[in-house]
Parts: sequence; C-alpha cells; structure tokens
Amino acid sequence: MNDRAALDLLLAHGPLSRTKIGKLTGLSKPTASQLLARLEAAGLVVATGTTEGRPGPNAQLYTVNSRAAFAAGLDVTPQRIRAAVADVTGATVGEFELQTPGRRAASVVKQVTEALDGAVKAAGLTRSDVHRLVIGTPGAFDPSTGRLRYASHLPGWHAPTLLDELAAVLPMPVEYENDVNLVAVAEQRLGAAHGHENFMLLWNEEGLGAALVIGGRLHRGFTGGAGEVGFLPVPGTPLVRQVTKANSGGFQELAGAQALPRLARELGIEDVRHGPHTQVATELVARATAADEGPYRQLLDAYATGLATGLASMVAVLDPELVVLSGEVIAAGGEPLRERVQAELTELAASRPRLVLGAVREHPVLRGALESALATTRDEVFDTSR
Repeated sequence: MNDRAALDLLLAHGPLSRTKIGKLTGLSKPTASQLLARLEAAGLVVATGTTEGRPGPNAQLYTVNSRAAFAAGLDVTPQRIRAAVADVTGATVGEFELQTPGRRAASVVKQVTEALDGAVKAAGLTRSDVHRLVIGTPGAFDPSTGRLRYASHLPGWHAPTLLDELAAVLPMPVEYENDVNLVAVAEQRLGAAHGHENFMLLWNEEGLGAALVIGGRLHRGFTGGAGEVGFLPVPGTPLVRQVTKANSGGFQELAGAQALPRLARELGIEDVRHGPHTQVATELVARATAADEGPYRQLLDAYATGLATGLASMVAVLDPELVVLSGEVIAAGGEPLRERVQAELTELAASRPRLVLGAVREHPVLRGALESALATTRDEVFDTSR
C-alpha cells in the first residue's frame, strides 16, 4: 500500500525527494528510503537529478520510470481509426491515423492492427511492449453476445467472431468501450468532471450520445446501451417506430447535428452549405454564437431549447450533480450556449444540476481510451506485492 501511494504521488506531483515522499505519505525517512530502494530495484522509479537553490546539501529526486509499461488506445469511426501509445506516466509517445472510408468490411482486423502498429512504430516500440489496448467505438459490444450494437454505420464491426479474431492476432489484453463513455473517462480523470462521482455527459458530434457515471463508475446497462439517447422520444419530434432500423426519430431530430441545417433554413438562413453534418452544424453554431440578433440568434436559442428538452428527461431519471456538455457542435457554442441550456433546463427540470463545458478538447475519445488502459496497467504493474 505504501509503494502504491508513493507511485501515485510521483505521478501526481512529478519528481520528489525521499524527504518529501516521507512527509506526503507519513512514513519515516528510513521507511521511505527502503520503499524507494524497493521501487528502484523493481524498475518502477528512477533517480533524476537533485534539488537546487535551497539551503543545505542537494537531495536526490525520484520519478516514475516512464518505460515501466506502455498502453494503447484506438478511436474508431467510419472514416478513420486514430491510434496512440502512452507510457505509464500518461505521456503520449506515438500516434497514427489510418483513413478508412470505403474500406471493405472484411478488413477490420487488418485496419486495427495497421493503426496500432503505426502508433507503436511512431513510439519506437513493438506490439509486445504494449501492456493493454482499449478500443473505443460508437455503439457498444453486448456482453452477452460479444456483438456490436447501436452502430449500424460502422461496417465490418458486427461480425460475431470479430472479438475472437482480434484476440487471436494481438498479444496484449484488449478491452472495448463506447466512445462517449471514454469521453466521460477523460473528463473524470483530466477535465471538467474531475473529483465528481455522479455526473452525466452529453456528446454532440456525428450523433447525440450520453455517458453516465454513478458512484464513480460507468453505467453501461444490460446490453451496453445505456446512454444511447439519440433515439430518446422527446416533445417536438414525430414518434417514429423501429427507430434503429429507420435511424431516425427522437432527440437526434430535435438537437442532433443533422437537425441544425434544417432548422437554420426554417429560420430563413440561406447560406447553409452542404457537407458532413458535424462540420456544417459546427459552423452554424459558431456563427450563431457570434450574432447579436436575427435568425442566427434564434438558431442558437432553438438549439439550446432542443438540448435542454432531452436533458430534462434524463435529469428527471438520473438526478446527477453535474452535466458535462461535450463534442464539436456544443463546443462551438461555448459559454453563450451553455448559459442558454442551463437557463432552459432550470425551467424544464425539477432538479437543477450544474452544467459545464467539456475541458478535454483534443481527441477526447482517444484520451479516454488511453486513460482507461493506463488505469488497469498501473494496477497490474504497480502491484509490488506479487
């Protein structure tokens, strides 16, 4: 327990002296010295420089050995697979992006290995150096069947043997997680939800999705589908049956990226370009945020009302202490959008959680995958009792 406490302190604070580690852990100097000797012999810490600029002799500083272990993460979309490798301290040491539009479904295993190998090579490592891999995808792998659900737009990932095929070619343990859940992991470890045990995250990019953290843990649901709120029936949209087959209806039709161009045209905005939903919606929201009045300001108000309408239903069931608003489309609205959603939600919901903007902006799915892989890796590598 003392070893792990010291390692966690070194991860949190950076290089520390024996005396400082003793003070932070409450251990005596001899015990702290024994602890550091044990960790150094195990290859988990290394000496790195000395203290300077203080009275008395310089003290030796110690830090976590960044090469003690490595973990990898993959962020999968229909257009590309983004891969990264991090050392045990959390620093990214290799990245790679593989474009996948139009790839044949049968090439999924090849895509995964190619993306991973690209990041591993960039890090100057081999596959066998990676302790654990976490793959983030839209939808979720049903734990009872091992098949991907809620992501019909991800070709090739629905084969019943996919997980076995990947396990057969990859030398490290592999975990699979919903992409929005991984954004919540990133926000809880590094961002706006740090220190919160009960919160909800609403994500708006290609689709609308939510992640639920209850008691400090992700809530995935029986089939892994907790948080698939895009099809949530809400006022203001037609009641569509067989929504997963039709891929329409519900919350996504009110406030999803695909709804914003239509809403803009209804408000008389004519310069709405054609293109990917996320890009077009992000541009519209950015313009609306900069406008003082007129149809663009009406667009921002309507979008805020749409987001708050869906959130009100979720808040009524979950009563979270915090709601994190994330994704490119929401980020484009910034603080003006957050304030409007907060005001609308205050009128629509009985409980009134605090709304904040997501703080992890750069590749949040990938960052969450790395943080998830690192958490398990550290538990295993830092266990000096084995």
